[in-house]
Amino acid sequence: MSQSILPARIASLPKAELHLHLEGSIQPATVCALTARHSIILTEDEVRGRYSYRDFAGFIAAFKWVTSFLREPHDYGLIARDLCEHLLTQGVVYAEITLSVGVMLLRGQQPEKNFEAILRAAEPFEKQGLRLNWIFDAARQFGPEAALEVVKAAKRCATNSIVAFGIGGDELSIATEEFRSVYHEAANLGLHLLMHAGEVGGPEKIREAVEILGVERIGHGIAAALDPALMDLLVDRRIPLEICPQSNIRTGALAKQLRKDDAQIREHPLPQLWRHGIPIALSTDDPAMFHTTLLQEYENAAQMGLSETELAQMAEASFQYAFLSEDDKLALRERRGL
Repeated sequence: MSQSILPARIASLPKAELHLHLEGSIQPATVCALTARHSIILTEDEVRGRYSYRDFAGFIAAFKWVTSFLREPHDYGLIARDLCEHLLTQGVVYAEITLSVGVMLLRGQQPEKNFEAILRAAEPFEKQGLRLNWIFDAARQFGPEAALEVVKAAKRCATNSIVAFGIGGDELSIATEEFRSVYHEAANLGLHLLMHAGEVGGPEKIREAVEILGVERIGHGIAAALDPALMDLLVDRRIPLEICPQSNIRTGALAKQLRKDDAQIREHPLPQLWRHGIPIALSTDDPAMFHTTLLQEYENAAQMGLSETELAQMAEASFQYAFLSEDDKLALRERRGL
């Protein structure tokens, strides 16, 4: 194994993670436990084989496969508990975790019941210093009516711990304009607004999300590097990009943006975006499915040439761009001794 180039000080810093999908965090051993509950026996190697793909379509197929074993609220409780344990190993003290509520609804489940199980599983970890909030996520390809049902589910759950509404999935499937009224309803509920954009789509998808939907953070957004005027817009409006480097390699998103067959981590535009002044929240996206961790993503950033000072600033930025009140951010800083 190659020696880590991540400075020990950076590894030890408390961190926040803002772009993290619960359903993409299911480790192979946990997948095997889930499938066994449903009388399907798999080996961890078989799961790892499913977690191998070269393009975004392959990733989506694997995501559909693994989430097909989330059938009961206690299944969600199991994966929530495992994720919380993992986050503590990464020095994470705050996370905003995305839940694929659109998928739950598609499969005829009750998101409220699943969410209750998730909250129960996560509650003990707060005593260990892990604070969590939640993002309800719709799948773009399911359409605006389905996305509106996700907003309604958030309303029924009626908790301040649901801090945002977002849309992921296939960003090339349905025009951004079609979701204008859905985002209006989410904003009326007091939810913050997110969207995956500029991952495999072009810079225009980011601009549309900002200017048409009024989103406050962009999931991925690596295509911004192709449009200097858009980069300036993100700086001026202080719109953070939730950057997930290993995800962009594993899904082929970076190669697509670079118009290459393959891409290497050192070709990632993170340093360019960061040094342009764009707010950045470094994250893992779907850590189990992309064979990564938050510490590995900081090491990836170091491999791209970011200095120890820049990495420390990036760790602090992950708290700065969280959907928390200024008082809550101050409390986290004091707890972390910053």
